[in-house]
Amino acid sequence: MIVWVNGAFGTGKTRACRELVELLPGSLLFDPELVGAGLRRLLPADRLEPAADVRDVAAWRRLVPEVAAALLGEVPGPLVVPMTLLREDHRDEIFGSLASRGLAVHHFVLDAAETILQERGAEHLADYRAARRWLVRDAQLLDVDGATPRQTAQRIAELLSEGRARCPIVRSHDGLGDTVAAAVLLFDERDRVLLVDPVYKPFWEFPGGVVERGEAPTDAAVREAAEELGLYLEPGSLRLLTVDWEPGTGPGRGGLRLVYDGGRLGSGAVGRLRLPADELRGWRFVTLDEAATLLPPGRFRRLAAALGARELGELRYLEAGVPAGRG
Repeated sequence: MIVWVNGAFGTGKTRACRELVELLPGSLLFDPELVGAGLRRLLPADRLEPAADVRDVAAWRRLVPEVAAALLGEVPGPLVVPMTLLREDHRDEIFGSLASRGLAVHHFVLDAAETILQERGAEHLADYRAARRWLVRDAQLLDVDGATPRQTAQRIAELLSEGRARCPIVRSHDGLGDTVAAAVLLFDERDRVLLVDPVYKPFWEFPGGVVERGEAPTDAAVREAAEELGLYLEPGSLRLLTVDWEPGTGPGRGGLRLVYDGGRLGSGAVGRLRLPADELRGWRFVTLDEAATLLPPGRFRRLAAALGARELGELRYLEAGVPAGRG
């Protein structure tokens, strides 16, 4: 398992983690700053300036889970990780990648009074103040005012034994092959489309998921709507809008992505929506312009094409979100 110790700069994360390793037999300290140091030496200057925040580099966010999993293959564990993560989308990407490898994440935040942090010269206090709003929902906050690193480590060890800080992240599908996935577009009375916010990836999504072995895609769309939203649709009520071939990129897999029109939801149905806490953080109805700020480019192109198909009453075949096969 992973013990991720978060918090503002200057809260004593590394010192507490060094103490924690002594309390947990078989554990190992992993500082992701080492991955950042390697990238600073490897990447060209125009890609990573020396003063840049390495957390903003996609390669760092991909490599940290890879290195963590590799290290846990060499030691009994747990892996103790002192690292500040203040952007929720970065947390989603890294923790989701760890969950996809079957690694449980226990998330702690060392929380100190702002006056104490200022005395210690802590950087980015405004960023931490803003991040604290989501950290209180996601992690076990520890008040470290007046606590020694050893006392903080002892408190973390106690909470670990109680399982109090484990992040309930759904395990995404593993494997390397292409997949077939089915999504459902649902609309409100203003024709805005419903998007959901997964806890295990950095962008918003349509309700839907991977089609299971032996399952029809339409049945998968109905199942995912029930599992993700508590919404029960009739298979015959769905209309296929687009079939999109998505190329695999980086750690992500490609395959066929089917998008269905699930119709409009009345106020009663909207009020009954229920999300699984270990998979989805929230939902909202958005316009196409608003979706552009929430979806990755390929998924946004797919949505725009699906909305166009819905308006014209046609079915569209896409490749990477772009109409294809027209000669």
